Amino acid sequence: MAAARSIASSLDLIVHDAIVLHNSNRLTLRLLPCDVLARVAPIPHQGAEFEVDLARRLADSGCPVAALEPRVEPRAYERDGFVATLWTYYQPVTSREVLPADYAHALERLHAGMRSVDVQTPHFMDRVESAQQLVASRDRTPALAGADRRLLGDTLRSLRRVVGESGNMQVLHGEPHPGNVLSTRNGLVFIDLETCCRGPVEFDLAHAPEEVGDHYPGVDPDLLRECRILVLAMITTWRWDAGDQLPNGRQLATDWLSQLRTAIGHSGLNTHS
Repeated sequence: MAAARSIASSLDLIVHDAIVLHNSNRLTLRLLPCDVLARVAPIPHQGAEFEVDLARRLADSGCPVAALEPRVEPRAYERDGFVATLWTYYQPVTSREVLPADYAHALERLHAGMRSVDVQTPHFMDRVESAQQLVASRDRTPALAGADRRLLGDTLRSLRRVVGESGNMQVLHGEPHPGNVLSTRNGLVFIDLETCCRGPVEFDLAHAPEEVGDHYPGVDPDLLRECRILVLAMITTWRWDAGDQLPNGRQLATDWLSQLRTAIGHSGLNTHS
């Protein structure tokens, strides 16, 4: 917080207070009275320059992404071991329900814009491999019980083989879940582009509510079902990381393990083959 306030003040933005909006791998702050949104992270664990560049390019092409703060140079700022990026703060529109069709349309527009940008991104299967390494490491996931470790490991391994290179590969948001979608006066916008990767659109849709996939054109329903289980296994694994900082993460980990068992049972997926 001190680093963000110092950076903003050095850019002639008036900062008397900072309100925490989200606290996880990055700290998200609303700086007042300048009314700027700051995202802050330790320098070794960030892709801030990439995110700023991608956000600027996508906004220029008309994509529904959050805008950078227009009063300062669009770049990442470093101070005291932290890096901060500065964005437009959007007043929440709480009276407007996010309809699945609107969600799907906004995501479709984002994907169309992402197909037009030339960026180097990791393959989405790289994230699956990272989750597999986490499951395999008892030192990094000491609280994960044996049966649960086998369930996650078998599911990740099986679906990595099943999904593989399925679908048409393109640049994706990576995690367009409801927490990364803002309802603004000008419609829906996506935030948090640091998770950008390359894969099928079904992987992105797997992060959204199920009804959204019903309104997205050309979806492969089997691939989407497999991607939903894969994503559930991945996010469950991350919550068991001893270094995970997501609030209430361990309770989510337990709840999601139960959901994963149910999803596998309903799908008829054989995770032991």
